[in-house]
Amino acid sequence: MRVFEIFHSLQGEGLLAGAPSVFVRLAGCPFRCRWCDTAYAWDYTAGEELNPAEIVGRIGQWPCRHVVLTGGEPLAGPEMDLRSGFVDLTHRLRAFGRHVTIETAGVLFAPDLACDLASISPKLGNSTSPAAHQMPSINADVLSRWIAAFPYQLKFVIAAPGDIDEVQAVLRELPAVDPDRVLLMPQARTREELQARSPMVADLCLRTGFRFCDRLHVLLWGEERGR
Repeated sequence: MRVFEIFHSLQGEGLLAGAPSVFVRLAGCPFRCRWCDTAYAWDYTAGEELNPAEIVGRIGQWPCRHVVLTGGEPLAGPEMDLRSGFVDLTHRLRAFGRHVTIETAGVLFAPDLACDLASISPKLGNSTSPAAHQMPSINADVLSRWIAAFPYQLKFVIAAPGDIDEVQAVLRELPAVDPDRVLLMPQARTREELQARSPMVADLCLRTGFRFCDRLHVLLWGEERGR
């Protein structure tokens, strides 16, 4: 599979924020969200070809329990099929004693994954971009399968107050979801954007009971790559 980068950092978002983690960023994404902060990894031909055993070997250089499989969209190949080798990679990581987080838009599902945390980020209308090959439509059945199969968090990118209506519409289509696992995250690529949008998102969290999701990597390192 094509791997754009492997790096050691702190988890910046979600229930495991602050945990030292190794990130495996797979190359390629068919969605190309308007606010994406990893557009440099959209190309499916970028990076280098590594098999699952080689990826696990590289991860071994860091004495770190947490591994995050990310992208782009780590599950999806260029034809929106399940990326070859992905399921095998998750099981090799589990056998290597690693906690596996999968960051995904939740548009594809594979029941036989080794997944300790499904970090699911359904794409709201604010993600729409003219550059998109195809925007992922939110499929409640697929999201429900993720939620039933694995420990999960639902992470929504919020750009404006009205986005909360779309979040609540998505949740109404799902089985009962623990509000503490619904995370509202300010849309931000820079410290300035994070600071500007955080109070608005905090107010939405206070109003709805959902969890505020900071972006620690943006706060610490801004737009620096490999962080």
